[in-house]
Amino acid sequence: MNLSLFQPPSSFDKEALARRLRALADRRIFIGTSSWKYDGWLDQIYTRDRYLSRGKFSQKHFEAECLAEFAETFPIVCGDFSFYQFPTPAFWKKLFTSAPEPLQFALKVPEEVTMEVFPKHPRYGARAGRTNESYLSVDAFRALFLEPLEQYRSRIACLIFEFGARGATVEEFVENIVPFFDAVPATFRYAVEVRNREYLMGTAYFDALREHRAAHVFNAWTKMPPLHEQIAIERAFTADFTVVRALLRAGRAYETAVETFAPYHKIQDENPEGRKALRDVIARMTAERRSAYIFVNNRFEGNAPETIRALVDETPD
Repeated sequence: MNLSLFQPPSSFDKEALARRLRALADRRIFIGTSSWKYDGWLDQIYTRDRYLSRGKFSQKHFEAECLAEFAETFPIVCGDFSFYQFPTPAFWKKLFTSAPEPLQFALKVPEEVTMEVFPKHPRYGARAGRTNESYLSVDAFRALFLEPLEQYRSRIACLIFEFGARGATVEEFVENIVPFFDAVPATFRYAVEVRNREYLMGTAYFDALREHRAAHVFNAWTKMPPLHEQIAIERAFTADFTVVRALLRAGRAYETAVETFAPYHKIQDENPEGRKALRDVIARMTAERRSAYIFVNNRFEGNAPETIRALVDETPD
């Protein structure tokens, strides 16, 4: 007997959540998750029976096809996967044909463009500790990322440049990114995520983004100020759209969150302050008729769908 066929009914009403999220999307408030291939969301966002092979749950089948079911609930998703490589045209075709067209994507720009020096980590092999020759290379960004994505542009909400914690001063950082954004085409929306809290203290970083109509990514991260402190910075709203990534509780290491929350099937540490900050962003963007792209990670509270359900339940219609 295959016990996976006899799961108790779920109390998670994904149809109701989908209706609330569609209503918010009609107001240009798009709320989704960071990535989507989590079997901890089975019997919640995902229907177990859709991924059976010979009567048993197939992880391979699930990972290959679950995006279509994801799109039945969420209007947008953040693709973290593209941070680690330049995906091939064949990969992009498969991705964009695997889910219906209403689903929007925010995609992270590959680290080949955003990393100045490769970390001393085994996965970088011989390049570990070396200067990255493709750092902020307009040619590489255009040829290897933008051009393959051009035909899918209508489905891409924004492209996110994630810059890890750096030794450079904010002046040095701005000096690097300004000529890059001067040169890239304005055919996509761009957003910038930094992990240096001191960059948020002056005006240089925000001025550079505003000049190029790029958004600052409000990111809840280990060593960044909590979301409510970031959104209190008036100059941080640099574009006609806003991006928020609820990733971690301030002070909690990524590895600790993984160990604590995996397999991400339920909320384990509510973050009322973080939720309120997200609601405040929603209220502000709604009032100002600006677009908002809000992404919740499993490692924010333990289960992203439940966090999002609580968020929309607490958000006025």
